Amino acid sequence: MSAQLIPGYALRSGSGLDRAKLVKFLHRTYRELYPDRELGHLSQTVEQYFSNQTPLWWIECLKNSPQEQENLPVLPSQYLNPKSPALNPQSVVGCLWLGNAIDQTTGLRHGHIFLLYIAPEHRRQGLGAALVIHAENWARSRGDRQIGLQVFLSNQPAMNLYQKLGYQSHSVWMNKSL
Repeated sequence: MSAQLIPGYALRSGSGLDRAKLVKFLHRTYRELYPDRELGHLSQTVEQYFSNQTPLWWIECLKNSPQEQENLPVLPSQYLNPKSPALNPQSVVGCLWLGNAIDQTTGLRHGHIFLLYIAPEHRRQGLGAALVIHAENWARSRGDRQIGLQVFLSNQPAMNLYQKLGYQSHSVWMNKSL
């Protein structure tokens, strides 16, 4: 499925064949936030939680000049979804991976945003908001009554985006280094 997201960008549905590409985008996300940490566990996260019940959407930039495309991450052809033959591996600039969670107070299943990533050079153009709204609509259409996510307190731009979209703190995740 391909849809116009924002002028110059297309939204494409991912599939189970996009596992390696999803790991690559997880690494990009966490490398930005924690450049000195080992990230080998991220492939295990994808292996454990990525399935046909966890939708994945990719953003493809349609307006990149050849010079701009040289600076984007090159994704080998084996990472591409064959159901989206028009997807240009050099133009994938973002993604949203939506998983499932259970509300511990009601017991109801709901969508949970595992990953939202937009390449730095494509941020502040409404792509993240458009992806989140798309995910919300998808979750609403399957009967979910809420959607959740985890955001790091140090990621102020993400916090601002989610608050602007109406997300509120519901609980606080706490940890202690041992």
